[in-house]
Amino acid sequence: MIRLPNLRTTFPTAAVACLIWLAMLALVQAQQREPRTEPDASRGPASAHRRGTPTDEMGTFVSKILWSTEQVWEAKFREAGKRYEKPILVLYGGLTPSACGMGAAVMGPFYCPTDRKIYLDTSFFDELTRRYRAPGNFAQAYVIAHEVGHHVQALLGIEKRVSDAQSNTTERDANQLNVRLELQADCLAGIWASWLRQLPGVMEPGDIEAALRATQALGDDIIQKQTTGTVVLDSFTHGSGDQRARWFKRGLDTGRLQQCDTFGAPEL
Repeated sequence: MIRLPNLRTTFPTAAVACLIWLAMLALVQAQQREPRTEPDASRGPASAHRRGTPTDEMGTFVSKILWSTEQVWEAKFREAGKRYEKPILVLYGGLTPSACGMGAAVMGPFYCPTDRKIYLDTSFFDELTRRYRAPGNFAQAYVIAHEVGHHVQALLGIEKRVSDAQSNTTERDANQLNVRLELQADCLAGIWASWLRQLPGVMEPGDIEAALRATQALGDDIIQKQTTGTVVLDSFTHGSGDQRARWFKRGLDTGRLQQCDTFGAPEL
């Protein structure tokens, strides 16, 4: 396991982790005070909030996955007495403008906290199969759920706190903050998969393994080995393959938000 320096000595102050944990704790404590409810899977994907539902095969698939994430996070926020604001997912090809600048296919899927939209060039799914050797619909679904995880972080104020801290620290420390942000999004994607696994007849044998292959394949160490042949820990921005798989599985196995505290974890 790759060991990152301890939170107390790496980041600008321990207050960053404390503020992020308080944001998560407020949601968790509210959930514990209210009766636990399950997402309503009977409403169907037609209720998903999006501008113009695509009708092609890939667009339909993406819409269904986005809808499933909405069921999970609407329930989690409702248990906390809060309202979940649904993200908008933009499918594009090549280039697209966003409030965070020009989006390009070479960037891969990304979430823009300024306009709270997820941007996805579906050609990335071909790359996921061809370059990263992580085929399968569930691997693709994990990618969407991960970006939705960033949206949850934005709603909870976590993304803003991390961004503010990154602007006042070194590049090395900013990268390590980003690693913890990304690993938390992986854990939140695991919570989504945990809910999906409870629904009869939805998941197929091998789906979880497909998602875990994707988390491994998209690790900084794997990508750096492919592109440069060397691994530079201080340049990590998303975490190693093992770390990404570990935090996804943690969310999957527990289904609990409080288990996704990457900022309070001394080791990742």
